[in-house]
Amino acid sequence: MVGAVSTSDSTAPQSDLELWPIGNCQVSGLIDKQGALVWGCVPRVDGDPVFCALLNGQRQDAGVWRFELEGQISARQEYIRNTPNLVTTLEAEDGSAVEILDFAPRFEQKGRMYRPVAFSRIVRPIAGNPRIRIVLRPMRDYGAAPAETTSGTNHIRYLVGRQALRLSTDAPIGYILEGRTFRIEDDTHFFLGPDEPFNGNLRESIRRMEQSTRRYWQHWVRGLATPFEWQDEVIRCAITLKLCQHEETGAIVAALTTSIPEAPHSERNWDYRYCWIRDSYYTVQALNRLGALDVLEKYLGYLRNIVDGCKGGQIQPLYSVMGEGELNETTAAHLAGYRGMGPVRIGNAAYKQVQHDCYGQIVLPTAQGFFDRRLLRIADDADFASLEQVGEQAWAMHDQPDAGLWEFRTREEVHTYSAVMNWAACDRLAKVAEHLGKADRAKLWRERAQAITDKIEDKAWKENGEGGHYGASFESDYLDASLLQLLELRYVAPDDERFLQTFEMVERNLRRGEHMLRYAAEDDFGAPETAFNICTFWLIEALALMGRKDEARELFCTMMSHRTQSGLLSEDMDFETGELWGNFPQTYSLVGTINCAGLLSKSWNTVR
Repeated sequence: MVGAVSTSDSTAPQSDLELWPIGNCQVSGLIDKQGALVWGCVPRVDGDPVFCALLNGQRQDAGVWRFELEGQISARQEYIRNTPNLVTTLEAEDGSAVEILDFAPRFEQKGRMYRPVAFSRIVRPIAGNPRIRIVLRPMRDYGAAPAETTSGTNHIRYLVGRQALRLSTDAPIGYILEGRTFRIEDDTHFFLGPDEPFNGNLRESIRRMEQSTRRYWQHWVRGLATPFEWQDEVIRCAITLKLCQHEETGAIVAALTTSIPEAPHSERNWDYRYCWIRDSYYTVQALNRLGALDVLEKYLGYLRNIVDGCKGGQIQPLYSVMGEGELNETTAAHLAGYRGMGPVRIGNAAYKQVQHDCYGQIVLPTAQGFFDRRLLRIADDADFASLEQVGEQAWAMHDQPDAGLWEFRTREEVHTYSAVMNWAACDRLAKVAEHLGKADRAKLWRERAQAITDKIEDKAWKENGEGGHYGASFESDYLDASLLQLLELRYVAPDDERFLQTFEMVERNLRRGEHMLRYAAEDDFGAPETAFNICTFWLIEALALMGRKDEARELFCTMMSHRTQSGLLSEDMDFETGELWGNFPQTYSLVGTINCAGLLSKSWNTVR
């Protein structure tokens, strides 16, 4: 298999998060460093994880699909260049070897995008006389029981719940069912997908699917506006960000997994397979930098649907990929958790929380729809009327207590970040009103933005012996990393003295070497034990915007050295060892990489 490249020269410590995402914007999977499919949900990202070995503790033979090479001594992996198609090479002590090619089909067919609920794998002998054993054991009901099977001449049906998956293959069915080791002498093909007969020649069809999928992704990447520097890093993040989109609705999830803890045994285990409104501002920033208009347009459509469906402009913190608002939180009793560190949560109770920053988070990205002439559909007066309802909530709630962006579960305050986001909502609505020629509405929203500014300056500024700083809330003077965003949100200028004093205090109190904490104070689960990667990217952005680009570049390069071999980051990092923790791959970390690379890169003009 030619044309494959590695995406990372990471020096980060090896961990169980050495995972390689595959997918097609309908389903996604994570392949471990031995080539096993250890995580994959059907029929979509928030569905039942039929492949759940990642969260199955020591039960590694349940919820997995792997190929065991007899006498194996090594494994290496790489993506085919500019695709999520993955090549894993397994080598045995006798010199025999096999290649595994993993992909989820995605290409245009009959005028539509073909992206089935399916995983495809090709196993190819490349040296010696390899012998393999196929372990294919999907589970149902979040690890409650193995999927029952029925079989035919060339297929096996796995009853994984209300639907079935069918494996079509030219491998010996009996060997798979009985778990026998056998000699593989020719390319062997596997298509695990909808429970329907596989039409056409299996070998030719799967090879054609792989070629068409490869061609689709490589052509998609050609249309990206990548920076001159860190191109490989940005391209890998862009592909993975697209994999985090549920294309049917346009939603982009926070991560592909649930319940990978933020720190060992912390019980900070959350289900991130949903669409956080808070992510939207940063995600749209990244999509704009990339010029990924197909993803952007779908995502803006999803956000408009949320605005249309909200009652009186009331936005909740997160929604399902289908726009569903009720995401009741339960636990999966039959899954032990990542490295045995449960609980495994299904759903997320944060949807019930009061988080007032959501209003600004939805106004900022959707405002683009009024200005962007590239879009097939430009937002109109009716869209502005709907968005003003959200703005009314931003105005009404700008000085009211909430759980804040860090989603505290046991306390509420008037958080400065939420107030600034509400200011941003009013500020951007004024700009949209001016653009639409609505002078009276523009005046109203400007006045409201100024009133919120006055309140923030009065309540959030904390005088102290060193001059003062903005506090993370109106009620107290503690600090959190979201204060760095005052600059990026254009609430303050880079030379604003109050911001400079705040930046110094935030860095002094929350920076741990090359990492940034969200906050240092104890929360509902005790003191934070790991750094939050997006906060480090916020620090990098702030340094760059303040003109300290050399420091920003050095810190960004350090962050890039912590990537997995697949070229990605999770949510959190141990600030002493560099080990990755938290759900993976994390949208926040993807967009942080993209945004910082775009901000720091040398111009393409330097090579002209």
